Amino acid sequence: MHAGTLYAISDLHVGYTENRALVDGLRPTSPHDWLIVAGDIADVFDDIIGTLALLRERFARVIWAPGNHELWTRTDDPVQSRGEARYLDLVQRCRQLDVLTPEDDYAVWDGLGGPVTVAPLLLLYDYSFRMPGMLTKAMALQHAHDTGIVCADEILLHPDPYPSREEWCWARVEYTRTRLDACDPARPTILVNHFPLVRQPTDILRHPQFAQWCGTELTADWHIRYRAAAAIYGHLHIPRLTRYDGVPFQEVSLGYPREWKARAAPPQMLRPVPLDGSPA
Repeated sequence: MHAGTLYAISDLHVGYTENRALVDGLRPTSPHDWLIVAGDIADVFDDIIGTLALLRERFARVIWAPGNHELWTRTDDPVQSRGEARYLDLVQRCRQLDVLTPEDDYAVWDGLGGPVTVAPLLLLYDYSFRMPGMLTKAMALQHAHDTGIVCADEILLHPDPYPSREEWCWARVEYTRTRLDACDPARPTILVNHFPLVRQPTDILRHPQFAQWCGTELTADWHIRYRAAAAIYGHLHIPRLTRYDGVPFQEVSLGYPREWKARAAPPQMLRPVPLDGSPA
């Protein structure tokens, strides 16, 4: 067992000056600390890699699971790769930085609360987190358009070479299930995914139409099936700790400045992963 703490963070959105300043000031509490980054670092390729490089210089280990913003292809981004090719470009650059990705061997944290297998995931979503009465994706999307609540992924997140985002999601679920099935069954896991693995966290969204871009029902039992000691996620910009089937689910997002500035307390940048059963 080594000293240090396993921390997690997500939704840094460093394109905002205020968020960039917070990240620039981020420091580990020990030279042995690890950092999980659960997606949405930035919208622009070089900002993503530059931020991961900065964090890797400071933390003993950095583990990254991409969010939807990392997969966007904006017209003002000099890197115009799309879909899976963009993701694999990011993976290649992460490997050059010694940052672990969902394509690498899962690391084992053997500090406080360990040993546990830390599994970063890329699973996306398949529009199955639909509102009651929305029987199909087409119905849910039409309602979202009618009410003006439409995720920018519909324009910026390309599924190439898959025909649709949900088919990319289904391929990732199958690939990831095979990898998790091969993990040591005697060791608990930390499941890290940008989107919540269960739909319950989306129940408090101000706009329930948005839930369809927040995960897939195909992972509803993964926290049990894969012996999760904790599940880490972001995306909703509602940082909190909840429990489902006794498993702590921790959202670790920073979010946009207009969101964290409106809260009574300053943002908690480094959240310890709750491995000992105590609140983070």
